[in-house]
Amino acid sequence: MLDRLINAVDSCPYGMASGRKHKHVAGAANSRPPLYTAEEKARRDATPWTLVQGILAPVQFLVFMVSVGLVIRYLGSGEGLAWAEGSIVLKTSLLYTIMITGCIWEHEVYGKYLFAPAFFWEDVFSMLVLALHTAYLAALFTGWGDTHFQMWLALAAYAAYVINATQFVLKLRAARLQAEAA
Repeated sequence: MLDRLINAVDSCPYGMASGRKHKHVAGAANSRPPLYTAEEKARRDATPWTLVQGILAPVQFLVFMVSVGLVIRYLGSGEGLAWAEGSIVLKTSLLYTIMITGCIWEHEVYGKYLFAPAFFWEDVFSMLVLALHTAYLAALFTGWGDTHFQMWLALAAYAAYVINATQFVLKLRAARLQAEAA
C-alpha cells in the first residue's frame, strides 16, 4: 500500500535511481541499480574532486557540531552571539564550497552538474538546505528579524542539513554494501 502511494506521487524522472520500481515497467526488479557503473566508478576514482568531497564533508560536519553548540549556548544564555553568528557564516561558506565542488564532481562522474539520476533526491533536498542557509545569511546581513529568529532559522537550516547528510551517508553505505555483495 505504501509503495502504491509513493508511486502515485513520485515525480522523479529517474524512477529506478530513486530506489523505486518504475511504474511503467512490468515486473521491474526490486533491487536497486548500482550507484556507479564500472565507467562511473573509474571516473570517480580518477577525479581529485572525490578527495576534495571526502575532506570537506567531515570538516563541514565538525563545524556544524561546534556551531550547534554555540547557537544553543546563545539561545539559552544570551552569551556568545558573535561566535554563534560567525560559526553559522563559516558553516554556510563550507556548504557553498561543498555544493560547488560537488557539482563539479557530479559532472565529472555522471556528466551532469546536478540531478544526476543516482543522486537526484539528495540534490533536490540539497537545494532546500542551501535555501535555508542562504535565508539565514540574508536575515543576518539585512537585519531581518531579531537575533533569536535568526538563530532559529539557522537551526532549521541545520535540521535540513542533518536530513540531507543522512541521505548521502545512507546512499553511500548502500552502494558499499551492494558492491561488497557483487
